[in-house]
Amino acid sequence: MRPVGRNGAPVTWTLVVPLKPLSRAKTRLSDAAGDGLRASLALSFAQDTVDAALASRWVRGVTVVTDDPLAGRELSALGARILPDSPGRGLNAALAHGALAVRGERPGAAVAAMNADLPALRPAELDLVLEAASGFPRAFLADTAGVGTTLLSAAPGADLAPAFGGASRARHRASGAREIELAGVDSVRRDVDTAVDLRAAVALGVGAHTRARLADMQGTAYTYDPETRAGSVLLDDGTPLPFDTAAFDAGGLRMLRPGQRVRIEVEGEGEQRRVVFVTLQTF
Repeated sequence: MRPVGRNGAPVTWTLVVPLKPLSRAKTRLSDAAGDGLRASLALSFAQDTVDAALASRWVRGVTVVTDDPLAGRELSALGARILPDSPGRGLNAALAHGALAVRGERPGAAVAAMNADLPALRPAELDLVLEAASGFPRAFLADTAGVGTTLLSAAPGADLAPAFGGASRARHRASGAREIELAGVDSVRRDVDTAVDLRAAVALGVGAHTRARLADMQGTAYTYDPETRAGSVLLDDGTPLPFDTAAFDAGGLRMLRPGQRVRIEVEGEGEQRRVVFVTLQTF
């Protein structure tokens, strides 16, 4: 059934998705992923979020508010509109700026703010959330923890009034937004801030971008010489790659046993490809 607004007109939504510069995104993943891979994961999360959102039948378009040039290029290539974060005053100012830009072009637009870190997002589950949101002037969906918010909607004529960050569920409820209480929409609730969150998202089934990024980061210890602290890992496709003493020491390990799952960073191409960082896998 096609969702309709209070006037009976079909509701399609423009989503506003905020994204920090990748160098500052997902800092709580640093211990698990390292700074370089953390930034790559943040981009992958956003790519999978945008991909899934654009596949939703109730989404008219996605506007990403970001100043990151790489993210802007990659997300634009997926079909998102990129809007610079000209306020530069944080998450909620960026969301209000995005909603204002959308309605500057289409004053009657239904807009919804959504997190950029939903790598397991499924279009059919987003459809259900947006269908539920279409019956209210403002509505929101709480995150998996029941503390934050992953989506906030504003029907035509309603102010978005975002209050994301921290205990935003309580703030959005206090602001008069209706809480969307649905079963079976876990992928829309599952944002990722920590390694524990990422494991949960992987269990749900992450999108192609995040899946590819994680595959590049993982392997199995194959050989290890405790005298030289050098050895090799097997990638998940069975390719062996060596690591030297510096790569082992960079990971902060004291010992490595063949068969252990490891997280790696790789440099070079072809026969010059090598592991430059190896540590135990934490997600």
